[in-house]
Amino acid sequence: MSELLSADIQLIQRILPHRYPFLLVDRVVDIDGTQSAVGIKNVTMNEPHFQGHFPGTPIMPGVTIIEAMAQTAAVMVGVSMDLADKDLLIYFMGIDGCKFRRKVIPGDQLRMDLTTLRGKPGGKVWKFSGTATVDGDMAAEAEFTAMMDLPKV
Repeated sequence: MSELLSADIQLIQRILPHRYPFLLVDRVVDIDGTQSAVGIKNVTMNEPHFQGHFPGTPIMPGVTIIEAMAQTAAVMVGVSMDLADKDLLIYFMGIDGCKFRRKVIPGDQLRMDLTTLRGKPGGKVWKFSGTATVDGDMAAEAEFTAMMDLPKV
């Protein structure tokens, strides 16, 4: 078994084009090639979506949970394929079987477990399965397809 890789926020920013307020993953650990990875998102009250979703009862929007899972998948692929500083762009193509199971609120740590269902290095279209949990409780699950605009080598 090969050593599992990880990405801190500096490496994440070298792979993803996203920046505040739409960078939604703080760390990616247990990167097993392009097969699986775990993303970590520390949910804090100072995130802009909590001003309006919902005032007095802040809840992380479901779409941002799914986006955080997608960003985790992109970092996994980016680390595995050495795509730091290569202007990688990734676009959603579809989201299937999405379910939300519990609220995610400020103070929670969102753990996103991602697995590749389809895709290979050099390929443009990838499909992933992801779950997001807080303290072991399922918060969300989905499968999603993305197209990678890979840099020319």
